[in-house]
Amino acid sequence: MKASLFHSNFTFDGKTFNTEAEWIAFMDRNYPEGAELLRSWFAGEIIQVKTSGSTGTQKTVSFSSQQMMESARATGRFFNLGPGTKALLCLPLNFIAGKMMLIRAWTLGWELIGMEPTIHLKLENRDHFDFAAMIPLQLENNLAHLNKIDSLIVGGAPVSSELQQRLKSASTNVFATYGMTETITHVAVRALNVSACQKISSGNSIIPEKAFSALPGVTFDIDDRGCLIVRCPRISEKEIVTNDLVEVISDKAFVWKGRVDNVINSAGLKLIPEVIEENFSKCISQRFFVAGLPDSKLGEKLIFVVEGKRDKELMDNLKAFQEKSGGTIQKNELPRNIFFLPQFEETESGKINRKKTLSH
Repeated sequence: MKASLFHSNFTFDGKTFNTEAEWIAFMDRNYPEGAELLRSWFAGEIIQVKTSGSTGTQKTVSFSSQQMMESARATGRFFNLGPGTKALLCLPLNFIAGKMMLIRAWTLGWELIGMEPTIHLKLENRDHFDFAAMIPLQLENNLAHLNKIDSLIVGGAPVSSELQQRLKSASTNVFATYGMTETITHVAVRALNVSACQKISSGNSIIPEKAFSALPGVTFDIDDRGCLIVRCPRISEKEIVTNDLVEVISDKAFVWKGRVDNVINSAGLKLIPEVIEENFSKCISQRFFVAGLPDSKLGEKLIFVVEGKRDKELMDNLKAFQEKSGGTIQKNELPRNIFFLPQFEETESGKINRKKTLSH
């Protein structure tokens, strides 16, 4: 194999690979969704990665192997994960998050163990892991075995306030990530519990709660819409302009608010759905999201869309919750209507597809 691309300490499911053919045959048998990545890598081709499609039309983004290795090294430096790190791969290899776990492993010399990327992982009989990545739903359904992982990054969707509360005293260092396919997964992380906060603070300047901290080589700015600009020369010579509304703390930290394309303009007020969703997340047990519908008087009216059976008491419960918030939640954040749907539409990667769901 090409020694310059693969670390000598790298193993996958306890196996080492001496030739390209041996490596590809293993992937074809056990992880066919990742075999295409490996073939492109060996051929020196540009790597094609599909976006999730959760915030717009799905598209294909291209990267060189060098860009992806630089991203892997930044993660390794930030979390101090060198050769011999025992890592868990439990994300599908057809999207960037899963691909990058594999690339980190062979770039940094990790001992990678693969597991079927289901919601309920079979961790009870597994050894201890130094590092893993999950989506929030996987984390929520595997809390009982979280102590088997030292450091865990969580991405793909926001982590609910309720889940964050359940993580506070966990011994595992749990981090929310900020990133997208265009940034080759995460370029910033946020500590979700005490132990993770201490880990960030020990190697970086202390940042406010709820703020994301930049990985090495990444800086941030803001445009005239209030949206985040990511500068990361190892990934792109050009700055990456996002549609994420943020409060920039410094060129190394920011607080995420929501998506500019989701903002609801109701009677002259600009309402950010993601902020409202977080505010009411403790009051609604089902999955839900906030949206705006055209209205002749208001321009747009605020609605809640809830997955599951109709709850006749939910509106009254929301009003009572708002009144008890002591002004933290404003009256204009209460919905004009609540719609219940049996099941939400999802993207290929399992995220809520708001536009398709609303079309029902």
